[in-house]
Amino acid sequence: MTHAAEAPGAGARVRHYLQFSDLNADEYAYLFERAALIKKKFKAYEKHQPLSDHTMAMIFEKASTRTRVSFEAGMYQLGGSVVHLTTADSQLGRAEPIEDSAKVISRMVDLVMIRTYEQTKIEAFAAHSRVPVINGLTNEFHPCQILADIFTFIEHRGSIQGKTVAWVGDGNNMANTWLQAAELLGFTVHVSTPSGYEIDQSVAGLRSSESYKVFKDPMDACRDADLVTTDVWTSMGFEAENEARRKAFADWCVDADMMAVAKPQALFMHCLPAHRGEEVMAEVIDGPQSVVWDEAENRMHAQKALMEFLLLGRA
Repeated sequence: MTHAAEAPGAGARVRHYLQFSDLNADEYAYLFERAALIKKKFKAYEKHQPLSDHTMAMIFEKASTRTRVSFEAGMYQLGGSVVHLTTADSQLGRAEPIEDSAKVISRMVDLVMIRTYEQTKIEAFAAHSRVPVINGLTNEFHPCQILADIFTFIEHRGSIQGKTVAWVGDGNNMANTWLQAAELLGFTVHVSTPSGYEIDQSVAGLRSSESYKVFKDPMDACRDADLVTTDVWTSMGFEAENEARRKAFADWCVDADMMAVAKPQALFMHCLPAHRGEEVMAEVIDGPQSVVWDEAENRMHAQKALMEFLLLGRA
């Protein structure tokens, strides 16, 4: 067992998970298999506590429900413990350099999860951390959510390789992460966003545009898709744009007509929280093709596999 107070050994490399592209396809194949095993044990009430005597710090600059519960419950189930920090109750909100916070916190815990605004913040923290850092969400990326989403797709439909995912809505952190996942795991993303809210390939850091196609009409993006997915029109931190976005996104509400042009067995996903009647109609999110509740639960199982992997390597 390696603890944070011990400097990493010579040649040891701390693995961080700051964006989806931080792992490779083979490592994802392992994580999805491992998540399935961990979930199976959870459902059978079998203890699985490889992280006994390990501590994770969770740092929140952005509010959270699913991220906090999934990480906190998951770490306890793995036998570890959790320290919960917000900017209001720590020096992080009082102008201490993030590098200093990273150096101190990472000497006291074994793992850090951060949910914050700019990606540069989490990268600066990771650069000065002795222990693995996990991105719980930034403005640019949401890798743990896509990890759970793909795991959920595999559970219901098998491999995602060669499949088509329709992204309807904002070119946000979720869209960026889907693009990274498509390039890495060999599927295609059909993207449809309102004018002015397009994706930026350079943010996702893609090598090419071969793994995604852009459509002006969301109906065209959904045509023959294996998965249709969306997010709220106004992400956290952009509330001042709410009214303008409400008007711009009016035609980007996932409804029964969009699901009807997708493949008959297409799934619907949403990272939640959802606003029925805005980005998705109730008949879709509460309908038979929706797997949003499995998707939400799978945040916990996929993240348990991730935490175990970052700390202990392959089992």
